[in-house]
Amino acid sequence: MATNLVTLEEEDIPGLITLSAAVEWDYDKYEIQTVISSGRVYGHKNKEGEIVSSAAIIPYGQSLASIGMVIVHPEYRGKGLGRKVTQKCIDSVSADNAIMLIATDEGKLMYKRMGFYPIDYVHKYLCNNYLSIKPNNQLDIEINSMRKVDLPQVVRLDKDAFGEERKTFLIHRIKQAKDSIVVKDSDGTIIGFGLSILGPINLILGPIIAPNHHIASLLIDKLANNHQGKLRIDIPSGNETFMSHLEKCGFVKVSQPPIMIKNAKELPSPNKTLFGIAAQIFG
Repeated sequence: MATNLVTLEEEDIPGLITLSAAVEWDYDKYEIQTVISSGRVYGHKNKEGEIVSSAAIIPYGQSLASIGMVIVHPEYRGKGLGRKVTQKCIDSVSADNAIMLIATDEGKLMYKRMGFYPIDYVHKYLCNNYLSIKPNNQLDIEINSMRKVDLPQVVRLDKDAFGEERKTFLIHRIKQAKDSIVVKDSDGTIIGFGLSILGPINLILGPIIAPNHHIASLLIDKLANNHQGKLRIDIPSGNETFMSHLEKCGFVKVSQPPIMIKNAKELPSPNKTLFGIAAQIFG
């Protein structure tokens, strides 16, 4: 079972979808397109040219990168392919860069052996039937569709919330989004935003950035209320009041995967306005 480690490009998207399906993950061409456009994807191909492993790295600013889409085909496990393709991602950025990932149960031990260690968790929530419960407080705000002119403010808000600039990723993610909305205060200043991404199984809500959990809840309601189907959101720790509200709306917590980091003791300091991450691959 000879394999070759290569850089994967757009023409490899069908093969990556097939690999994803082999482990019952739901990557589609739009999600993989955003990954390839925002970062780099590596993988092993067998002698027939089939993709049997993958890993992606998304660089942010000058100091941080996120690893995800680490997949090894079931028939090729136990050969060290996962470690090799993840190491390729690590080697593709500066040794000074902090590297983060959100680990699966299967991957935790491998990542630990590669020098990653857990620093926090995200809370994965799913919802089959959304129940709209708007917060009681009357806020002097407006929620509108995002426009091109809003991008600089959105990028700045995201940097403050996430801890590093993600302009390239945001441009591609907004293009991919089913809905992209902003919250403006009474002066017309953008104080929050939210995206929804329609995947094969779930409508993914995130990133959700807001000055408080009331406004975060209003963003969720705007994005989720008319969707007929399943919803998903991944919430950073420290948002218990927001999570409690979502549970009243029909969301159920299904897992709590760890955030792991390498080359740093902690992530860049966010400002507590991130209520929903973009997706586990993007952080």
